[in-house]
Amino acid sequence: MQTAERLTKIPPYLFMTLRNKINEARGRGVDVISLAIGDPVEATPDNIIEALAEAARNKENHRYPTDEEWGMLAFREAVTRWYARRYDVSLDPKKEIVALIGSKEGCHHFALGVINPGDLVLVTDPGYPGYKPSIWFVGAEPHPIAMKEENKFLPDLSAIPSDVAKRATAFYLNYPNNPTGAVATVEFLTELVAFARDYDIAICYDNPYSEVVFNGERLSFLSIPGAKEVGVELNSLSKPYNMTGWRIGMACGNPDIVKAMATSKANTDSGVFNAVQYAGIEALDNCDAFIGEMLAVYGRRRAKVLATLKDLGWRYDPPAGTFYLWTPVPKGFTSSGFCDFVFEKTAVVLAPGAAYGVNGEGYVRFSLTVEDDRLDEALRRMREKIGVVSF
Repeated sequence: MQTAERLTKIPPYLFMTLRNKINEARGRGVDVISLAIGDPVEATPDNIIEALAEAARNKENHRYPTDEEWGMLAFREAVTRWYARRYDVSLDPKKEIVALIGSKEGCHHFALGVINPGDLVLVTDPGYPGYKPSIWFVGAEPHPIAMKEENKFLPDLSAIPSDVAKRATAFYLNYPNNPTGAVATVEFLTELVAFARDYDIAICYDNPYSEVVFNGERLSFLSIPGAKEVGVELNSLSKPYNMTGWRIGMACGNPDIVKAMATSKANTDSGVFNAVQYAGIEALDNCDAFIGEMLAVYGRRRAKVLATLKDLGWRYDPPAGTFYLWTPVPKGFTSSGFCDFVFEKTAVVLAPGAAYGVNGEGYVRFSLTVEDDRLDEALRRMREKIGVVSF
């Protein structure tokens, strides 16, 4: 049976490949510990679960979702309150917000709503692996923009050739950054808005890690003057409220882009289950304290990993965001080679940097979303079976 040619451009999805590797080893009886996938293991707060249960018992919510094209107005109003409270950003819930089944879906609807076949689309490298498939699906061409450690993993906008910038119609960025953990600055975001305005480029600012920042300033792209003129910000309840499986998020910002995304979404699915949206309202309105609790958990784990890496020979200053640590590999290893070496020695799984783009070569990513006892065991194995390495 013939399948679509566009699928031939898409490599195996990194996290499915890692899950298959883990499941195969566990099937052989190996005690595998995965530090590769960013999926919080702690439970969603009880009051969010109770809000879901209460809404699910209401038979009115068993029908198609309310305002299925845009999401429930009540949910969008909760997003408005959340952005005003946490970022001093003003949003019109009727025109500047659309509910999403997670920010990953938003990346796809942005492409469907904004990008045309043959367009050139800028994408950071290394970067989240989900961006390029969305670009390929609409028949456009992704153009990688290097992020280097010497620039604190921020793209050098002035180094983008003018002919490339003139051809580009959109730009996918993600800060706090997956995989590097880099955090954007006000200065960079201000430069980004000016760059997008000068070249008429639509910005897709993917911000699901907005709340996970250590020793730095939490930022919204939308807090920068002029940002809503040039782009949208995607966000999600997955990371701040441990709701990865609930699939609830939002796109906010430029009303034309938001409307285009809503139109794409209305012709793709029937919206987010009302009960999940009511649970989202509870999270956005009443769970700010939980964000702080989880930051403390990740901060403690982060300190443990950094202490172990220091004892084993690593010397580097980690970026301040996300629940990942992006680390250089020892001398003599590629990123995938080091991951294989660690797995063979310790049955600990890391994510190879090269899977995030050519500029990810030479790095690996540790995730902090694992139970404390399992993290302790992973670090014990690394200390005992890998030992001190050289750089």
